[in-house]
Amino acid sequence: MRWAADAVATMREGARLRLDYSVQSLWRVDRMIESIRREGAPYAAVETVLRGLGAYAGEVIIRRTGAEWWAAGGDHWVRTPDGRLWDPIDEARRCFAGDGSLRLLCRDATDGARP
Repeated sequence: MRWAADAVATMREGARLRLDYSVQSLWRVDRMIESIRREGAPYAAVETVLRGLGAYAGEVIIRRTGAEWWAAGGDHWVRTPDGRLWDPIDEARRCFAGDGSLRLLCRDATDGARP
């Protein structure tokens, strides 16, 4: 997904954060979102970044499980091979609100869902 690739490029160039589509990289993403939240950035200013980081987490899940993106009505989910739907973009928003974790979402989505 293009949003994920944009997030990887932005983090590499702007924040000097290397994202390699590994599960471990989601620790860094969670910390980055927490840092943005602590700085008091308004949601409107970071909405696009959060969407990109959520899409990045979705790509991590897809690469680990063989899942695929599903979209309807402007919303995007990841459907793992076991049929479960995951919303990493909303989870990034929840992280920004202080009530989510892309790392934990990935852990839950990949448990038992490997191809």
